[in-house]
Amino acid sequence: MTPSPRTLAIDIGGTGLKATVLDARGRMVVERVRVETPRPAPPETMVAALVELVRPLPAYDRVSIGFPGVVRDGRVVTAPHFGNDVWRDFPLADEMRHRLGKPVRVLNDADVQGLGAVRGRGIELVLTLGTGLGSALFRDGELMPHMEFAQFPFGKHGTFNEYVGDAERKKIGKHKWNRRVEKVIDAFRTLLNFDALYVGGGNARHVTLDLPDDVHLVPNEDGLTGGVKLWE
Repeated sequence: MTPSPRTLAIDIGGTGLKATVLDARGRMVVERVRVETPRPAPPETMVAALVELVRPLPAYDRVSIGFPGVVRDGRVVTAPHFGNDVWRDFPLADEMRHRLGKPVRVLNDADVQGLGAVRGRGIELVLTLGTGLGSALFRDGELMPHMEFAQFPFGKHGTFNEYVGDAERKKIGKHKWNRRVEKVIDAFRTLLNFDALYVGGGNARHVTLDLPDDVHLVPNEDGLTGGVKLWE
């Protein structure tokens, strides 16, 4: 008998759109599919791209979406990678429910990755390295209200988002970028005194630091497999 319910998990990234179908335990039942994120990406274009992306995937009962911005009650508050003005207050959950015919829940993408990564003990921080910096904070496994740490000023380099974003990685090279990642980890350790930090996202594969015991690299797939926990 096929485990039920099945969850369509979608990860919206600044450079790529990814999706897969998960069983009731959060395991992929099919290889993920991926396409480049359209540019520009206003809501109508993004929704159309997502509908096309998931078309070849097997049947599912519900949908979880990770979005790179602030999301409240299924509506987009900010979309720094796609244009805040055109996305502000867009009802992404309702629109995807209408297009896919299934119940939909939407959360910040780092929050979703965190749901797939954290162990539920103490203060746990998740940082995702991709087009920019994503963040999620948990206390004893409970997701805290979302804070856009990426938009905080950091020294003379603008924001955390700019300091370790993909554009800077390509500009300054892997070695200098890793030194910046190390400084970001130290800054968050001072700010939050975390018990564990999980580093994920597409650019986590470029991290070559000798990480301390309380800092862990996690697979990018957590950004999809965490989708089941949106329904728990």
